[in-house]
Amino acid sequence: MTAAGIIGTGLIGSSIGLGLSRAGWDVAGWDPDARVLEAAVGIGALARAEPGIDSLLARRPDLVVLAGPPRAVIEQVGSIETESLVIDVAGVKAPVLAASRLVHFVGTHPMAGREVTGPGAASPALFRGAVWVVVTDGADSGDLDAVEGVIEMLGGLPSRMTAVEHDAAVAVISHLPQVLAATLATEAADRTRVTDLAAGSFRDLTRVAASDPATWVQLLEANRGPVVDTVRDFRDRLDRFTAAVETGDLETVHQVLTAARQLRRGLAPTVVPVRVALADEPGELAKMGRALEASAVDVRDLQLRHAPYGGGGVLTISVRPGEGETLRAALEEQGLLVIE
Repeated sequence: MTAAGIIGTGLIGSSIGLGLSRAGWDVAGWDPDARVLEAAVGIGALARAEPGIDSLLARRPDLVVLAGPPRAVIEQVGSIETESLVIDVAGVKAPVLAASRLVHFVGTHPMAGREVTGPGAASPALFRGAVWVVVTDGADSGDLDAVEGVIEMLGGLPSRMTAVEHDAAVAVISHLPQVLAATLATEAADRTRVTDLAAGSFRDLTRVAASDPATWVQLLEANRGPVVDTVRDFRDRLDRFTAAVETGDLETVHQVLTAARQLRRGLAPTVVPVRVALADEPGELAKMGRALEASAVDVRDLQLRHAPYGGGGVLTISVRPGEGETLRAALEEQGLLVIE
């Protein structure tokens, strides 16, 4: 396959377009928002923009990617007509599969994204190392193989499962966190001066609350059954934890915190954090770049905590164990302030 048509050129659609374009594909696209479509062309995600879905499909691309909001995807899989291989990337799968009338269709969901939207946030590296769900329900084995080949080319890790399995899983690891982040953020907003004290924990837990509300309304609506069940289960678990704190059952509190700690530590390889205070002045990031180049350390993660009212911030660079001192020395050599 060498030609693709992308319907919906926001963050995910444009990131796919960038990856396919860099691999030599001819990529065309359409979006209902002309400004978004123009931006996708501007960053090189598309070779050209199409005036509509019909004109895009008339070119008979090898692969069609439905990358719009959930409601749009559900409508499109039941209305468009094409012999091309079609995939979607919506965050809910059962309603999409139920609506599909396409000859060659594979439901997918890349477990990658950002809390910001639009082509301006797109990257061809967005899917690198990320699990990308491939739904097996009703799919032809040849189509499954072809889709997995595309996913691997984009850097993703294909994982086959059914639509029901997917929707139950994302209700826990994606949809529940969105509900919790929104609830926590609004709880803090209702209390006087609480957000003035917000630091790393609060910012980490509420990061996804910055996501597009319109898209999340559609996702929660489409996956309402699993989401409601998951929220209720979580509420029961939270009630039990609250009761343990209230009655002074510290053994139960300790058990829950210990189990959570062990699970969280198992989600990522052990790393060593190195914290750097960045001043609000030109050249700070350049110094950091020279230090990283000189130290040749393996950077596993970067997190920047901005000062609340400007004036720089603190950059946390996570590296492999044994490389922390090497990086600290290189940063100090560049005149940067390393925080112990």
